Amino acid sequence: MTIRRGEFLKRVRQAVSQGNRAGQTIALPARGSIGYQGTGLDPATRFRDEFVAAGGHAYLVPDNAAAVGKLADLLRNFAGSSVLLGGGPFVDSLDLGSKLREWGFQPTSAVKLSPDTSRDAFFDADVAISGVDYLIAETGSLVVRCRPDEPRSLSLLPPVHIALAEQDQLVPDLFDLFESEVARKGSALPSCVSLITGPSKTGDIELRLVTGVHGPGEVHVILVCRSSGQAEDDFR
Repeated sequence: MTIRRGEFLKRVRQAVSQGNRAGQTIALPARGSIGYQGTGLDPATRFRDEFVAAGGHAYLVPDNAAAVGKLADLLRNFAGSSVLLGGGPFVDSLDLGSKLREWGFQPTSAVKLSPDTSRDAFFDADVAISGVDYLIAETGSLVVRCRPDEPRSLSLLPPVHIALAEQDQLVPDLFDLFESEVARKGSALPSCVSLITGPSKTGDIELRLVTGVHGPGEVHVILVCRSSGQAEDDFR
């Protein structure tokens, strides 16, 4: 349906008169239960199952040491590869730079790259390791805010992306994501927020699904679940 110019401008004027201006936070109505799905009692398992269904690889581990061990297992398949390492509170706490060197890699820190040196490093990297800001359990999605220690190219350019996360970064669905974003981060949003659900896919060519065309062909998530109620069989 086409909206006439006069009607469109009328709507704009009405919105401005009600205080809807750039940079101004507008209170949202109560969410209620319409459209809300949630994830039940086990959001970690729900996230894993949805992410795997989307073509990704997800691993639930009980602690930080197990997360580092799983990362080492994954990287054995990429011996001799160029590794790009992101930053962030959880990734930094694992001291991955020194461990990668012990495993025979020479990692490049995304934090230390300048605009003049970042292009070749991002395009030459075989594997990128990053943190996340949130995990959406209902859809099996990673949420990554663009910032200096986690540039968006980190999760877009290297053909393999490995993300590390903690259980408290899980949110049930998109409703909860935006509520958490407002509560924890305020109204200032970065230039880009990426929602990553499995590897890159496209069906543009003859309606055939092709993986890895516009981004990583493999995405792995190592999720630390410290809950004592997690079943032993879930850590795999």
